[in-house]
This record gives sequence, structure tokens and C-alpha cells, in this order.
Amino acid sequence: MEDVLLIDSDSGANAVAAVRPDTETASDVELLDAYSRAVITVVEAVGPAVVSIAVDGGRGREQMGAGSGVIIAPDGYVLTNSHVVNGAARVSATLTDGRTLGATVVGEDPATDLAVIRLQAAGLPHGVLGESATLRVGQLVIAIGNPLGFQSTVSTGVVSALGRSLRSRTGRLIDNIVQTDVPLNPGNSGGPLVDSRGRIVGINTAIIAMAQSISFAIPIDTAKWVVPRLLTDGRVRRGYLGLGGQTRPLDRRLARFHGLDQMHAVEVMTVEAGGPAAAAGLRDGDLLVTADGHAVATVDDLHRMLVEWPPARPMPLVIIRAGARVELAVTPREG
Repeated sequence: MEDVLLIDSDSGANAVAAVRPDTETASDVELLDAYSRAVITVVEAVGPAVVSIAVDGGRGREQMGAGSGVIIAPDGYVLTNSHVVNGAARVSATLTDGRTLGATVVGEDPATDLAVIRLQAAGLPHGVLGESATLRVGQLVIAIGNPLGFQSTVSTGVVSALGRSLRSRTGRLIDNIVQTDVPLNPGNSGGPLVDSRGRIVGINTAIIAMAQSISFAIPIDTAKWVVPRLLTDGRVRRGYLGLGGQTRPLDRRLARFHGLDQMHAVEVMTVEAGGPAAAAGLRDGDLLVTADGHAVATVDDLHRMLVEWPPARPMPLVIIRAGARVELAVTPREG
């Protein structure tokens, strides 16, 4: 059936309106219903695994705060934000079926704002972990929280950017942050970010209220790396050098003279007495340009290397000291 054109003769103007056939109107309704069905299906599948977390500081003090979390194993392991449970003397979680269960903090990693708690129960509904590496800008995502218990709250939107970095409370950068336009409700921090197939692709962690409701989630691929370490050790072990530094531009002539491709280095500002950097001979004012053969342009470059570096293994460094190239080896400690 073709579109029917109506000319408004009464107005005396060549106003033309297109009247869509009933079949197209029906298609629009079906499309909306498909979107709604997708969201409803995801919420019904994942919602029961989302819990409300309440914490207090003990000694009779009132509740410190609340957030959300998602059960990732039927024996009660819950993934949430580190800032939700940090410093808590007591933790409890309320399920959507109304049960409130005691919980213990298994471990937390403030550097990635992730934590694992365990509920005192088994046979619980749990979410399925997806892959954040396969996310694409424009993809539909759903944020589910449980800030007050008894009922999930739901927000939808799209992935607006990938590969963002967000600085954690420890000062380290969290890489590959998922940025979305999903509006987060208060107390949804720690809840899951889910794709249209019901797979957890991130853990909601922050929102910038004055930036048109831009929100962020820790990628689930990061969580997959962090969680086993929390279950084993209660924390993530990282190498520690014992130095403070800042990014500074390299003089172009100096960079060319030493055959350096980078235009920035890390200037050593402080060296902790008795620390690994001091033992290796690093001094204030040194310019750190490479570590293990890789360019070091920012302090965050060094942090990223130390995440995977075995603490007892020497790390070769190249520094520029008073214009001269110096090679050192520093052995990071576990920090």
C-alpha cells in the first residue's frame, strides 16, 4: 500500500501531510514492544541476583551507607564496589525476595573500586559474566540496582564511549572504563551493567551529575582479573617502588640525542628512604624514560606495569640524569 498524500485546501497553502499506512504504524509498535520485551527479559533474569548492601561502622554507630551488588555464584559471592564496603564493621545484603542476609568482606581492591563479599546462604540466583571487550559504542545497556531492597531499579541507555580512564581513590587510573548515558539512581553504585542478552558487562561505579548524567562502569574483564585474586588473597598484589613522580615534557634535543621517540618522561620528585627505588640508586630529579624496554611517559604507565610485575623480579630502568643516560635495575616490593 502506498502512502496517501492529503492537501490542505482550506489553508490556501501547499501543505502536504503524509499519512502512513497501518502496517508501518504496527511496525513501530512492534519495534517498541521488542525493545520493551528485551529490557523486561533481562530484568527478570538478572534482577533477582541484584542485592541491596548496607554497611555500618560498628560501636553502635548508625548505618554508614548503602549500595548495590550482584551475586556472581550460587554460594553467595557478591561483586560490588570497594567504596561501598570499605571500612565497614558489619555488612548485610537484602535480596529482592525480602530476605536480609549477613555478609563478610572477602576482599577489596580500591585501585579498581571492586570488592567481593559473601552472603551466608547457598543456592542463590546469580548473574552470568559477559565480556566487556566486545562492547561497541551505541550498544544498548541496562543498569540494575537495588538501593533499598525488595525491588530492583532499572535504567537503560547506550554505551557512549569505550577506553576511558577513571582515577580511583588510591590515585591509580582504572583503564578501559565503560562510559554510558544510563542515568543511575542513588544507591545503584556496585550494581551490574548488563547487555541485551542478560550478561554482566560492567559494575557501575560513578556518575557525574553535572555532565548530562554521564555514568561509568568498571569493565567486567577487569573484574574477571581482580576477583580470583580477591578470593585467594583478599587483595590484589602489586609491585611497589617507593618513589613519587610527575609527568614532564622532554627537551626535544635531549630526546633526539638519546634516540628517544617519546616526548614525555616521569620526573622523580621524591624517593622513599629504604625503599626499592632508593636501593636501586634513583635520585630526586632523575627522568625515568623506559622500564623493561617500554617507554614511560606518565606515572600511570609505571602503575600499569607494576600491576603484572612479579615483586621479586628486577625491573631494568633507563633514566636521564644531568643530561646523561643511566641504566639501573630496581626490584619492586609487594605493596
